[in-house]
Amino acid sequence: MNLNLIKLQIVELLNKHKKITAVADELGLKQPTVTYHLKNLEQQLGGKLFESRMDKMILTESGRAFLHYAVKINALAAEAERVVKEFSNAGRGTLKIGASYVPATYILPRILSQFGEQHSGVTISLSVKPSPMIKEMLVSHEIDLGILSTESFYLPNLHNQALCEDELVLVFAPSHEFAVLSELSPLVIASANFILHEKESSTRQMTDKWFEQCTLQPKAPILLDSLEAIKQSLLSGKHVSFISKLAVEDEVARGILMMRTIPDYNFHRHIFYSYNRDRHYSPLIGLFIDLLRTIRL
Repeated sequence: MNLNLIKLQIVELLNKHKKITAVADELGLKQPTVTYHLKNLEQQLGGKLFESRMDKMILTESGRAFLHYAVKINALAAEAERVVKEFSNAGRGTLKIGASYVPATYILPRILSQFGEQHSGVTISLSVKPSPMIKEMLVSHEIDLGILSTESFYLPNLHNQALCEDELVLVFAPSHEFAVLSELSPLVIASANFILHEKESSTRQMTDKWFEQCTLQPKAPILLDSLEAIKQSLLSGKHVSFISKLAVEDEVARGILMMRTIPDYNFHRHIFYSYNRDRHYSPLIGLFIDLLRTIRL
């Protein structure tokens, strides 16, 4: 069976765009050519991969199963091409990095700047996603390196190494009633109006664990998917939140926010770097990791 790359690219792009015309435009092919390759692939596999619904092409159950492998193969093929180009273009290349929000915002900017000065011929692409998604991107070979804030984890194909601790702290404004209290118990904290992070974030997952451990529920929670929006909302003095200590050190130093240790907090989260052991460990990955290790976080 001839599963050439163009057919696999069509499957991945059609799932993304949902229209054959858009796939044809991106690949520089004519629409009938795309349709031919798709039908030929379905004939080879002996099953439908897509079905038409409301003028959109939607994956079938078997199509979703096939897409999982198509994405991996496409990523590996792109990586193989890139690796060969790296060897023929010394000091040049592309490095794909995925990072969760805290390291992407509060750690990576200075590192990316320094790396760019040292290796001006290298192009870096950065995808900012929640930690669980960064792990998925590493497993599926979509990125070279992940920088993520999470509890310790194990996945068979991933190598990961802790860079520094990423402690969660209770954060509120100096005008909040908590500012004058010398001691904050879990029950007192749970009585405050809470701002919660998005469900996919590791901060939200650890916040939920703390409430569950203390057999408490957050009061009148507000859900926000932006850490900067959460910090701005805290300035009013009406809410509290659990936030990465790294993310609020500047505001605390300036006196516009306060932070306290979370009582009965028995979890440990770190900033990790991680890469797929099955992916080519290029010189660029090694150079970036070396820089990560030398900078005090």
